[in-house]
Amino acid sequence: MKAALLRLLAALLLATPALLPPTPAAAATDREASAAAGQLLLLLRLPAPHFRPDGSYGGNYIDDGGRGARRRIAEELAQRHKLKVLNSWAMPVLGLDCYVLQMTDGGKAEQVSALLAADPRVEWAQPMGVFRGLDDGDPLYPVQPAARSWDLRELHRSATGRNVSVAVIDSGIASQHPALRGQVMEQENFVDENPYAGEAHGTAVGAIIAARSGHGGIIGVAPGAHLIALRACWQQEGQAAACTSFSLAKALNFAILRQPKVINLSLGGPPDRLLSRLLDVALEHGISVVAALDAHGRRAFPASHPGVLAVGMPGAAPVAGALYAPGRDIPSATPDGHWNFFSGSSYAAAHVAGVVALLDELQPAATPAQIRKALQPADGLNAGKIDACASLARIRNMCICSCALTTTLKTSAVP
Repeated sequence: MKAALLRLLAALLLATPALLPPTPAAAATDREASAAAGQLLLLLRLPAPHFRPDGSYGGNYIDDGGRGARRRIAEELAQRHKLKVLNSWAMPVLGLDCYVLQMTDGGKAEQVSALLAADPRVEWAQPMGVFRGLDDGDPLYPVQPAARSWDLRELHRSATGRNVSVAVIDSGIASQHPALRGQVMEQENFVDENPYAGEAHGTAVGAIIAARSGHGGIIGVAPGAHLIALRACWQQEGQAAACTSFSLAKALNFAILRQPKVINLSLGGPPDRLLSRLLDVALEHGISVVAALDAHGRRAFPASHPGVLAVGMPGAAPVAGALYAPGRDIPSATPDGHWNFFSGSSYAAAHVAGVVALLDELQPAATPAQIRKALQPADGLNAGKIDACASLARIRNMCICSCALTTTLKTSAVP
């Protein structure tokens, strides 16, 4: 058995580059991540009639007659506080205009934000946050844990996530990878003006959720699901993917307007008021939100946000209310069309997003709270470790993988 696994690992390493060469776009966005430490977000209230997006609305500005006036307010405040307006975006799901301001005099972002927020025309202001994909830096392990522990082929007899949409807010997903062709229903780039392209972190996460079978690699947890691939993060050379409050907020705003059943956020960073407001709206709309615990198994934001499904890898100290799914030794897709091994809570979160898609197929009217109840171990003894077969059985109150679950179902079925 060990020799067979070593041969498999060798074959995969020969087929897959150990490191993808950095691109000019990646170098440029590395500089953007460094600059984000000196940026602020300024939020101004939109007039109520502004929230009239039509089918072609993508989250950018609509000419509502007040755009110029709000821009002048932002420019006036920037000049008063020695700032520069860099960018702007309308967020109609919150009824707000968001402006990115650059600090120019080396002040403290928290203090300048407080001064801006004191102006009665300002809804609020906050420092720009930087978020990162939660890899643990050791991606090469020759195993496929979900296929064994969750018996994916047996699960897929009952559900594949058919017609369920999952918004993956991450770095780019390589939609032309053989296992992902036809799985990405929509893609948008909220980082820069470069053409959308696949990157390592987003591609691996997307494939764990929805890779099709029969393409020489893995089967996704929900191969019948469709992905909304929202690039809010960028891949950095030799590092995890990075994102900012602004890029994530634009992607969340877009996702909420598309009404997916699931939003996956395999990333973590500081608490963020703007993102918190958007997460509240998503949950109010019945969208399940999945996020990763940090590298130490703790609740980073957005996993710490109430109502979000916080996911980590088994083995860490248990966190109350958190869920645990395979996250180490995970084979998944790479942007160049091959396969590699990945480890980190980012990939554990992707597994749970896939299971949520299966649950949503079986019970389309289920609320995020009912989805959470179906995922939680019924006996309370396994500290959040997900049993995918039991979760599907609980949501339907019927035997899925093993009729040995019948006794448990009678006491733990989801209403």
